[in-house]
Amino acid sequence: MTKFSELNLNPKVLKAIEEAGYDTPTPIQAGAIPPALEGRDVLGIAQTGTGKTASFTLPMITLLARGRARARMPRSLVLCPTRELAAQVAENFDTYAKHVKLTKALLIGGVSFKEQDLLIDKGVDVLIATPGRLLDHFERGKLLLTGVQVMVVDEADRMLDMGFIPDIERIFSLTPFTRQTLFFSATMAPEIERITNTFLSAPARIEVARQATASETIEQGVVMFKASRRDREGTEKRALLRKMIEGEGDACSNAIIFCNRKSDVDIVAKSLKKYGLDAAPIHGDLDQSQRTKTLEGFREGTLRFLIASDVAARGLDVPAVSHVFNFDVPSHAEDYVHRIGRTGRAGRKGKAMMICGAKDEKNFDAIEKLIQKEIPRIDNPLGHTEAAPSADETPDEKKDSKPRRSRGGRGRSKPVETAQDVQVEAQVPVQAEAPKEPAKVEKRDDEPKQDQDRSRNRRNDRGGRNDRGGRDSNVVGMGDHMPSFIALSFDERRAG
Repeated sequence: MTKFSELNLNPKVLKAIEEAGYDTPTPIQAGAIPPALEGRDVLGIAQTGTGKTASFTLPMITLLARGRARARMPRSLVLCPTRELAAQVAENFDTYAKHVKLTKALLIGGVSFKEQDLLIDKGVDVLIATPGRLLDHFERGKLLLTGVQVMVVDEADRMLDMGFIPDIERIFSLTPFTRQTLFFSATMAPEIERITNTFLSAPARIEVARQATASETIEQGVVMFKASRRDREGTEKRALLRKMIEGEGDACSNAIIFCNRKSDVDIVAKSLKKYGLDAAPIHGDLDQSQRTKTLEGFREGTLRFLIASDVAARGLDVPAVSHVFNFDVPSHAEDYVHRIGRTGRAGRKGKAMMICGAKDEKNFDAIEKLIQKEIPRIDNPLGHTEAAPSADETPDEKKDSKPRRSRGGRGRSKPVETAQDVQVEAQVPVQAEAPKEPAKVEKRDDEPKQDQDRSRNRRNDRGGRNDRGGRDSNVVGMGDHMPSFIALSFDERRAG
């Protein structure tokens, strides 16, 4: 088995590796370090959690140990998609370069430009940056990239997802053509393949695992969830999450819970804290100081649950994460691999559990297709939720429902009249009130003669007599001057 001592690294770097407690490189490290030390371009593809960061930090430190940086002209450049990942890379340089006199600068958002400018003005050997903040410094005239000897793009596929590819291409154009380029990613999308063909020269391709595969040390499972009512989906889903955490017991020492939306990150964090679980959110809208404090608390073990958006899905190295919960099924299948890769790192055992709603089944199918494996189904700890007869009502509500307002908003909607209702109504005789006076029909000068004759015939046809033995009349209670059209409507209803 290959040892670090066999990889021709700087003796001072080997000393730092030994002090960090490592002896044997991972497959991606063993494959990428030798060609990187030879000055070749490298394309490294490996699943998350396999030590890709050390695959480029160790050879970079060895190569940069000789030489000195000039003001505003860094000798190497590492591009990362997120602030957290950039900070993690900086920590790796601190760990492995502590016996080598190398300077570094971290250019990320949320930090004062002035402090970063002071570091750049002194000259740095290693510049670690996110693309946006790097271009900000360049456009302000504070930075030159013509002295870059080694350029690294970490988590290249994440750069693609976040829309950084145009920025990456522009940054490449600002660096020397003779630079050495190292690309590392967990997946290799077609767009990334195009960039590597454009900017890498005869790279050494190291692919230590099939693309987009999850570590075998991670136990996976999914709960198929269906809410009883649409308006209670969020509440019931959070209750299910708490029940799943409770079911893991002491085995769940800490966990990262992933949500698709930043708003859900905050809601889930508040919900867990409300029920006595130690949780805190982390997403892109929070201040950098707050994000750093939260992440440090989780790493140190003072925070048990980290509720995160995908800003924390890539590259974050928290060695002992016992569980990962996907509160939402990720929209992109590749993100599932990166999310669950936060557990089961460095050969440890881990567990990844997911909640899949009815609307998530398409994305869930894409995940199983990507990893070429069926994710085991887990019984719902809350019991199987019966589907409601409609999207808005439960069976009891539908039974006891009252007439609702119409969509137009005016009054209540009329009940639908069935054939049975019409038949019953026809069988019940209409009980007319006895008139206080005999119904008299007078001629009206303004009433046409045809209407007068029709009214007279209608009264003769109805039969029956009034209480005083007078002329037959069934139209009562409407006064002596009933308009003829009302009598006509009664006649048509009786005929029907």
